[in-house]
Amino acid sequence: MGCLVNGPGEAREADIALAVAGVTGFLGFVRLAGGAIALLIDCSDGALARAVGVKRVLPWFDGTRLDDIIDYLTYVLVPVVLLHEAALFPQGMATACAAAPLLASAYGFCRTDAKTADHYFRGFPSYWNVVAFYAFFLPLSPQATAAWVLGLSLLVFAPLRFLYPSRAPRLRGLTITLGVAWALVLAVPVFVMPAASRALVWASLAYPAYYLGTSLWLQFVGRD
Repeated sequence: MGCLVNGPGEAREADIALAVAGVTGFLGFVRLAGGAIALLIDCSDGALARAVGVKRVLPWFDGTRLDDIIDYLTYVLVPVVLLHEAALFPQGMATACAAAPLLASAYGFCRTDAKTADHYFRGFPSYWNVVAFYAFFLPLSPQATAAWVLGLSLLVFAPLRFLYPSRAPRLRGLTITLGVAWALVLAVPVFVMPAASRALVWASLAYPAYYLGTSLWLQFVGRD
């Protein structure tokens, strides 16, 4: 469903929202809060673009390409730089550990079938900002962080399907509601660090557990 568009101006507003996600992703270099804000915007930019009919009003503008550029910046490049520069990888392996998600996600973003026809992600959907958040705030050893990063990099190539929260045909409302609440919870440790509550960070893992568990459940019991 869409809404009436008065002109190119409204369509541009939708793409401006997407571009803002890129700017706030850049802020992740300075502080992790930028990534949290970008996550909130990313949950709504596609729906906003479809609602105002960007493709119809600006047929020459490829919002999907812009979305991929912004997503690679926000979800891949920024968090991997953070992991590397914060020395969260083992010494002697830092370059290899950083290269793995950068190359795996570059492949994933270039796949024409990265998003299935029934609106799921194919393979691990490159949520490296989430990985960086927990590696930063939880007492993970560099070896444990490397193991998670390398393992998830391999999952980019796995024939598994993961929920696409804003377009999931099942449990969309619940997934988005929980996701927005989770993003707001993640912002708390960022703004109060270094006095972040470790109990709150551990509790916030409930949403990634829900996301992974629901994705696997739908994978094996059917997605219709």
